[in-house]
This record gives sequence, C-alpha cells and structure tokens, in this order.
Amino acid sequence: MKPILPLFIMIDACGWEILRQNPFAEASAPTRKRLDSVFGYSSTCVPSILSGRWPVEHRNWCYFVYDPKNSPFRSLRPLRWLPAAVTSRRIFRRWLTKFVRVQLKFRGYFDLYNIPFRYIHLFDFTEKKSPLQPQGMNRGPNIFDFLTDHDIPYFVTDTTRSEEANRDALIADIESERIDFAFQYWAGLDGLLHRVGNQSPEIPAKLQVYQQWIDRVLEAARKHYSEIHLYVFSDHGMANCDLHIDLKSRIDALPVRMEHDYAVVYDSTMARFWFFNDQARQLVTHELQRVPEGRILPDEELERLHARFDDHYFGELIFLVREGVLIVPSHMGERPIRAMHGYHPNDPQSYASLLTNQPAIPDDVTAIPHIYRLMERTAALARERNAPAPRG
Repeated sequence: MKPILPLFIMIDACGWEILRQNPFAEASAPTRKRLDSVFGYSSTCVPSILSGRWPVEHRNWCYFVYDPKNSPFRSLRPLRWLPAAVTSRRIFRRWLTKFVRVQLKFRGYFDLYNIPFRYIHLFDFTEKKSPLQPQGMNRGPNIFDFLTDHDIPYFVTDTTRSEEANRDALIADIESERIDFAFQYWAGLDGLLHRVGNQSPEIPAKLQVYQQWIDRVLEAARKHYSEIHLYVFSDHGMANCDLHIDLKSRIDALPVRMEHDYAVVYDSTMARFWFFNDQARQLVTHELQRVPEGRILPDEELERLHARFDDHYFGELIFLVREGVLIVPSHMGERPIRAMHGYHPNDPQSYASLLTNQPAIPDDVTAIPHIYRLMERTAALARERNAPAPRG
C-alpha cells in the first residue's frame, strides 16, 4: 500500500450555481468553495487550470483566428461550391472534422464547427497540441510537464475514450499502484447542459451518476493508498439561453465586406473582429454600439480579465453578449442550443466550483488557474512520501 494519492477530478461545466443547492459529493468532498473562472470557453479554462496561468500568458484562448498566411485549411475552400444543405449539416461537419484532424496531425481538441468554407482559408486553429499532455500548451509548461520532469507517474484522461472507459482505466491504475497522481476529466455534463439547460431534471441525475463513479474510484483507492487527497472541480458554469440575436445579418448589411474590409469570427457569445481599413472599423463599431444585448469590451477591461493580447492575434475588437443571450447563427452553429458558457466571468452562472475532502482550501486558491497550485503541491508531496525507502 502506498502512502498518498492526489486525485483530481474535473467535471466540465459543473458550476457553482449548479452545485450550490445540490448535495453532490458532500460525503466524499465536504469542503467546498466558489472559484472565479476565466474569460473564454473551455479552450481557455482547461489550459488555465492545467498551467496555472491566465489566457494572455499561455495563449490558449479562442479556437479560430484570422491568419491566412498560416491557415492549414486552404484545401477545404473548394467545398464552398457544395450546397449549404450539405455543408451546414452537423453530421457532415463531424465526419470532415475527423478526417481533417488526422490529415493535419492535430493532437488537441478540434472541430470545424460552422466556419464557412468560403472563408475557411482565412483562419488558423489555435489548439494543435493537447493541453492534457506534456509540452501541450501554446506557451509555457503545464502540470504534465511538471510531473514528467519530476518522474512522478500519473494517470490522465484519454479524450478519445468514453467517460466510462477512462473511469475504469483510472481504477485499474489505482489497483496496480502504478501512479502517484491522477487527473480525471469528465466532459459529459457540459454536453448535456448545452442540450437541456441547467434546470432540467437530467442534471441532478447525471450528478448522481458521477457521485457513484467517484465512490467507486475512492473505494479502490482506499485499498491501495493510505491517504487520498480528493479534489473535484469545474472550469465554468452554464447559463440558459433565453434570447437569440442574429448579429451576422446586422454586420452583413453594412457597406463593407468580409475578407476585403474586415474579418470576423462569430463565437456563441462573442464576436471578434480584425479590420483592414478605418471605414470598416468605424461602421462595425457604430453598429455594435447599437446592439443592446451586448457591448464592446474596452482594453482596460480585457487587461483586468488577463485577455488583452497586444498583437491582436485573437481579434482587435471583442464584442460580448450578456449572460443568457446566444449569437445565432454563429460560426459555432446554425441552430440554437439550450444553454451556453463563455460569458463574463462575473456573471452569476460563470463561477466554477471546488470540492475537497481536505479540511480547508488555501486562501490563495480563488480562481481556476490556482487549482494548478494544489496539483503541484500535492504531486510534490506524493513524490516525497511515495518514494521507496532507502535500503539500509
């Protein structure tokens, strides 16, 4: 039996507001705390947790950026001649995404989403590596670099496998006493929330399933490790989308043209613009100021959110809608979904959660990047205590 196992379980989108009135994991992780999230989507939140740094530092922010010189998608442009009835279908996009991912040797999360093939040659995709692997960040190290550098054997979720398969793989590694650190990532709740919203009875039912899984993992761990440091946490919450706006049609109606005068990515909750002339900048800015469902984020606020990029790589102008509003259609999808995240970190449904079986959560852990501190500290502790006793 080994002395200690740090066990970190991330449940995507299991926000503070979802757990606040739910007894989830009270027996196994009674100490709980609300955490600030970061500005962005899971493409931002997960790397922030794994690296302990903010978006402007690790540069894993939004997926698509205007970068025609480095675009890997030029070969897809002829697909613009196919009828929209085909190219806008999600099943077609999923099939093509799998093919392109293999061809381009991307190792991180990848999805073509709804980027028009007419303009796809203008864009690059920013997560070519997996943040769940060593050297997987766009800039700087992550926890798996730390574990590798310090020869700490670990378990990490394989995102190509199901949640159940990853649960069973973790239990197998625990029973073999092979590992001194574990990072389990369950993403199913995020997809469910997108489909049914945060008030559906399916949400507490899903949490009950996760509770059963955590109990199974702990049951195995207690047989092979004297002490388990359990941390269950999320990256963000999820807000129901009760209002939809067609921002694209408003911008398309202006006397400036995409690709010639400006470029834009319409994410689900924000629009990011790059301008090629002053007229486009002025017209688009004026039109966005007339949209009551959102606002342009000033540089000072982006600075406070650690998301102001001096090179404007992710956009020169960032327009963010208020919580509960969904941009439809967007480059993320043609049709509405029930709930979304990626709003302002101070919006009620944006806050993340942290639960543990430890008696207290350190005062310096107040936002999701600070989870890294817990991982590094407990990993170092496990390395020290689980080391074989010297032969005498």
